[in-house]
Amino acid sequence: MTTTTIDEARQAPLITDEDIRRRVAELIGRANIRQLWLLFLDSENVQLPMLIPIDGLPAEPTEEQTARVVTNIAELMGDIEASSIVTVWERYGAPKLTAQDAAWARSLHQTCRAQGITLRAMLLSHRTGVSWIAAADFELA
Repeated sequence: MTTTTIDEARQAPLITDEDIRRRVAELIGRANIRQLWLLFLDSENVQLPMLIPIDGLPAEPTEEQTARVVTNIAELMGDIEASSIVTVWERYGAPKLTAQDAAWARSLHQTCRAQGITLRAMLLSHRTGVSWIAAADFELA
């Protein structure tokens, strides 16, 4: 497997959902531990050279915890001039969202929307690979 260099990433904006899924599969791949990853995109949908893991989040989100995470994301986005964000929930398990996964996805989605942050995509890194998290996957869960 080849790894995309920073220069190659600058030449290949992440336009489609599949572009994003492939990049996440390359960078993060199959899950090892429980954490949230953040990828940042500029106004041209080019991935910025910053990939941040966040561990230690509680199993169930609280409004306060989600607001703190999203506020920190917003500040960082301003500092690095990011236009949108991609989140990746990494946890070892089946490809299907758990109730906890869905609760975090829903909470993050709602809080980003309330704070005016463009959440370009949410994905799940699981024991067999990477899959897309669509709104329908967490809205009713």
